Formats: sequence, C-alpha cells, structure tokens
Amino acid sequence: MKAAKNRTVTNVMYHYVRDLERSRFPKIKALELERFRRQLDHVQEHYNPITVEDLINTVGSESQDLPENAILLTFDDGYSDHFANVLPLLQARGIQGAFFPPAQAVLEHKVLDVNKIHFVLASTSDIAGLLEQIFSLMEELGKAFELEPRDHYLQKAREEHRFDSQEVVLLKRLLQRELPLPVRTEIVGRLFAQHVTADEAAFASELYMSVDQIEELRAAGMHIGSHGYSHAWLNHLSADEQASEIDQSLGFLRNLGVPSENWTMCYPYGGFNGALLQHLENRSCRLGFGVEARIADLDRDNYLVLPRIDTNDLPS
Repeated sequence: MKAAKNRTVTNVMYHYVRDLERSRFPKIKALELERFRRQLDHVQEHYNPITVEDLINTVGSESQDLPENAILLTFDDGYSDHFANVLPLLQARGIQGAFFPPAQAVLEHKVLDVNKIHFVLASTSDIAGLLEQIFSLMEELGKAFELEPRDHYLQKAREEHRFDSQEVVLLKRLLQRELPLPVRTEIVGRLFAQHVTADEAAFASELYMSVDQIEELRAAGMHIGSHGYSHAWLNHLSADEQASEIDQSLGFLRNLGVPSENWTMCYPYGGFNGALLQHLENRSCRLGFGVEARIADLDRDNYLVLPRIDTNDLPS
C-alpha cells in the first residue's frame, strides 16, 4: 500500500540562543544553549529535518510530498549567537537552518530598535519606572512632534501576548509601532544609552554576525533569507517604502551570493499586508514566513505566509 502523502511541516522560530548564566545580560529573553541542545535531540528523535530547498520544491509541485513529521528550523535577526552557538550544533547533526539577518544591522553596525528595547528591558526589573520615563519623554517631545494625548497611544498599544506581561507589551508597542518614528527613535536611543551603553557601534559588532560569518553559514549549507533592511513593521509602511526595504535587502542577499531564483522572506514582527505580498510576488519570492503559531499545511496555506511555532512550543 502506498504511504499517505504528507504536505505539512513544523517551522520553528528562534531568536537569541546563548549561555545565559555566563552572558552579560542574563535577563534577556533567550533560549538557553543547553535547552537548544535538548531540543535538537528531540527533533532528531521525533522529526525529520528538511531543507528550505525541500520546502520550495514541494510548494512548487502538488505531486511532491514531505517526509512524515517534517521540521524546518528558522533563526531570525542575524545574531552572533547563531554563528558561535547554533552553526556548530547544526553542522554536527547534519541539519540545515534558515537564517534571516536584517541587512542594516550587519552593514551599518546599528543596533536595531527592537534589540535596544530587549536589552533595556534586560538591564532593569523596574518596568513601571521605564514606562514613566517614556511618558515623561513623550511630554517633553510632544509639542515638537505634535503628539496626541497619552491616552490615544495607550489605547492603540494595548494587546495580549503569549510571552510578555501587559506592561512589557505596552512598552514594546509604544516604542516599536504606535509613536511616530522620530519620537520612537529618540526615546529608544536615550533609554539604550542610559541603561545599556552609549557605544552603539561596538555593541552592534558584538551582537550581530558579520558579513564574513554569514558567508561562512552559507558555505556550510545553511539557507540565508531576507528579513527586510531595517527590521521595520512592513505592514505599517507605504507601498513605496515596502519596495525600498525589500530591494535593499535583496541587494544584500545578492552580495552574499544567494541565488535570486530561490530567495525567501521572513517578516519582522510577523507584519505583512496585501501590498507587501504583491511586491514579493513581483520579485519571485519563493517562500514567506510569518509568526502564526501552528503547523504549516502546504495545500491550504499561502506559500508567502507560512506559520511557525515558537521555540518555547517545542519540547526540550
């Protein structure tokens, strides 16, 4: 009897992977290195790891299937953790990872605002105090930038999150999305300089992979995909701004030697809309990865918006 076809895959999303106890920021929300090792043990015992190329080929052919319990490991944001900690473990087990570095962080030695916020939060336990500092800075900058009253932003920023408290979600949404970009940039920059470091370039060089390291990942058989240029909420940009983000990122990938016919997209924060998907289709994007936490079904899901589970959802 012919085996039943499988067209499903568990895509797993990773960010920081580090030895927290020995790191300078033990309170950063990261996956412990030892737990990652145990997850890889679990993956090899219960799943069949596949490559991005396997997934592209299967999406492109209704007659092709995947192995049972197929799994793909994806790594966002281009952290040096991925080169120092993840690559050796994947190589030793013969598993391909898909890595999505934001170009600006690598090329310009700028710490992304999303990471500045992470390390500010990891530098203090007084979240209420951080919020009050943000509100004070909003008042200071309010007239120059014609800000709305505080309650306007508080209402827009309130939402639930599986892994963050309401206070942390409020802080992140204010500084990642709801306040005008110049105000967000100013506030995040001040908080980072006060609570973490004033030497942003040195911190960026330590936090992110270099071009040479990313090229080593690719030479080792790992997949390198697009994570935009500046790690922006792409669904909050105009169509022209979206196109610029994607094209700059594609230029970065071309310089790394990534084949233009097999490029993939991973949405920062999971943000996308119809205009962005049209840009990707026009540029022959083969796969896109979002953040909806479930197993992907290639017969039902849009190949440009494949779901991924969080690393915290995977046993270890």
